[in-house]
Amino acid sequence: MNMIQAINSAMEVVMARDPNVIVMGEDVGYFGGVFRATAGLQEKFGKTRVFDTPITECGIIGVAVGMGAYGLRPVPEIQFADYIYPALDQLVSEAARLRYRSDGEFTAPITVRSPFGGGIFGGQTHSQSPEGIFTHVSGIKTVIPSTPYDAKGLLIAAIEDNDPTLFFEPKRIYNGPFDGHWDRPSQNWSKHPAGEVPTGYYKIELGKANIVRAGDALTILAYGTMVHVCMAVVTDSGVDAEIIDLRTLVPLDIETIEASVKKTGRCMIVHEATRTGGFGAELSALVQERCFYHLEAPIERVTGFDTPYPHSLEWAYFPGPVRIGEALKKVMRD
Repeated sequence: MNMIQAINSAMEVVMARDPNVIVMGEDVGYFGGVFRATAGLQEKFGKTRVFDTPITECGIIGVAVGMGAYGLRPVPEIQFADYIYPALDQLVSEAARLRYRSDGEFTAPITVRSPFGGGIFGGQTHSQSPEGIFTHVSGIKTVIPSTPYDAKGLLIAAIEDNDPTLFFEPKRIYNGPFDGHWDRPSQNWSKHPAGEVPTGYYKIELGKANIVRAGDALTILAYGTMVHVCMAVVTDSGVDAEIIDLRTLVPLDIETIEASVKKTGRCMIVHEATRTGGFGAELSALVQERCFYHLEAPIERVTGFDTPYPHSLEWAYFPGPVRIGEALKKVMRD
């Protein structure tokens, strides 16, 4: 399966198991979603469980919070993560705080799916990576898969979880892994081991990172598309780096990170979101606090720039092989 098919399969499996799971959003019904991630679900489960909404992100999430409080498990789609900002008040002030403010009497078991990130020439309004905003909010979980196998298992776990979850889908790798070289032929998941996705039920525990490459010289922390770009750079460089795919930012598997950095003595953090206030800053602080006496070089960050996502200069903004490669040389030299 590619990642779109895996996400679709996850929703189909959970909807068949639990009649309280519903899918909602702009064009998710008959049309099957702008990326076809919900294709066929309305035909199978009916219009009361898979339905289109007006173009009002605040309304979509507000309704989902109410549904969750009454016992449903809504899976709303925000068509692009760039459009999630009108829903911030409902996510931050209502969904994230419902369990706390009601002393556990009510929960908001909603899973908000949204494609995010660049690499598709989407420009400033279809390429943003806003995950750092939500990791700052207590009560919300943030999940970002990097493979079809993980996407299905993590999405099932998120839907079954009783806390609100932001499930960001790296749209650049919907159809195949990406090594960062935009001028090379595209790859597809059929030739990748993580493209082998079971058709039935399984889930991956939230809060557990995945060591996708073991190594002793350097720890690289990444998620989403950047996992594959880092893997390609490390392979080309010959550096014996350990690459950790975080998979979930909140909850964070800090134990795996700490053990790796104490082993390697070096750490590099890579994400596509803007640098200032990005999740990489939190990761850097945590590594510094927990691993200071084991570090042999300053922590290095490779990120997007503090600008809107450019259209004509996309590959200068995107943390690609050149920028990651330079940072790799620097952290190994220091």
